[in-house]
Amino acid sequence: MNRQQRIKLYDIQQRAFNEGNVEQINGQWIFFDEETEEASMLDDYLQQKVEIFRLNRWRNGILYESGKVLCGKETIMIRDHDLVRIRKHLIYSLERLLDGINDDAFFQFVMTLNSLNFSIYDCIYCYNHLSFLSDENRKDGVNFMVFDNQEQICNVQHHFCYFEKVNDRFEFTLNTGKRLIIEKLIS
Repeated sequence: MNRQQRIKLYDIQQRAFNEGNVEQINGQWIFFDEETEEASMLDDYLQQKVEIFRLNRWRNGILYESGKVLCGKETIMIRDHDLVRIRKHLIYSLERLLDGINDDAFFQFVMTLNSLNFSIYDCIYCYNHLSFLSDENRKDGVNFMVFDNQEQICNVQHHFCYFEKVNDRFEFTLNTGKRLIIEKLIS
C-alpha cells in the first residue's frame, strides 16, 4: 500500500467533512455547519481543500480567496446558500501514529474501525507513545485512542513491539461492552 492508497482510504471515511451552507453577511462569508449549527468565518479555511456542490455534483478545489474556490484552472465564485464541504483535520498525534505503522496494520486498523461504524475522523483523543520512541532500537508500548461517532464510544489500545519481529495488536472496546481484538505479526 503506497501513500496514494492510504490517502484514498482517508478520502472514503465517513464524517471526513464539515458540511454546511455559506452566506454573505455584512460583506463577510460565513459558514454554517449543518451538524453542529455553529457559524464560522469562511476565511478561517483559506488555502484549504473544500468541495462545493454545483450542477448536482461536488466540485473539489482550494478556497484561495474569500468567496472564491480554485477548481483546477477554473475559479468558482461562491453564492449565498451554496452547499460546501470542508475537510476535517485529523488529530495530530493520530496522524503521526497512522503514518508510523506499517501498511498491513494500518489497513486492518482502519477497516476494523470502519466495520464498527467509526471513522478515523471520529477521534477525540489519541496518546501516541510510539512518537516518543523514535530513537530507540527496540520500540514497545501502548497507544490509546478514543473515538466518538455521536452514537457510541470506542476505546482502542494499540499494543506494539517493533524489534526482531513487528507486532501490532489492536483492542477495540465499545461502550456497549462489545470487544474486538486484531493482531498483525510480521517476522
